[in-house]
Amino acid sequence: MKKTLIFNGSPRLRGDTMTLINALIPKIEGECRVVNTCNRKIAPCIDCRYCWEHAGCAFVDDMQNVYNYIEECDNIIIASPIYFGELTGQLLSVGSRLQTYFCARYFRNEIPIEKPKKGGVILVAGGDANDNDKPYSTACSLLSAMNCNEVFPLIEFHNTNTIRATERDFADAQLNKLAEYLNADWD
Repeated sequence: MKKTLIFNGSPRLRGDTMTLINALIPKIEGECRVVNTCNRKIAPCIDCRYCWEHAGCAFVDDMQNVYNYIEECDNIIIASPIYFGELTGQLLSVGSRLQTYFCARYFRNEIPIEKPKKGGVILVAGGDANDNDKPYSTACSLLSAMNCNEVFPLIEFHNTNTIRATERDFADAQLNKLAEYLNADWD
């Protein structure tokens, strides 16, 4: 059974980002687990350098379960509203804890995550700014740290303060394409 991990960067559990996640989940085969980064007890990385020499992290918090699921899942999605041209602070805080994978590869000369994964990024903006290069690049860096070798093209929604994302004609079609990509076996 396929497993999909979805990082939700939105603090609004009834907002556009979570509404899109909820519309996507039934389309994905297998098990889906959502990490609502805003209400998890996950401290940001403090560069204590524990992971320079040890697997895992010195902090023992909700991230321990997330690490386990990252390592066993098949797909990872990052979904976030855009705050000041970037992913939300809460999502970035959780993302900073992926430092352990970087250190495994570059300091300890280990392969931190054996299983390759597919990834996807959903970005939601209340305003009309169409510059998602920075948050998309950040999301792709986080996905790369989690061994996502393939990432589906960016799904983005703008002006959601005026028109909800799920009310867009193309929303369902884009979510269907992402689900189809995630459900397909590796070529």
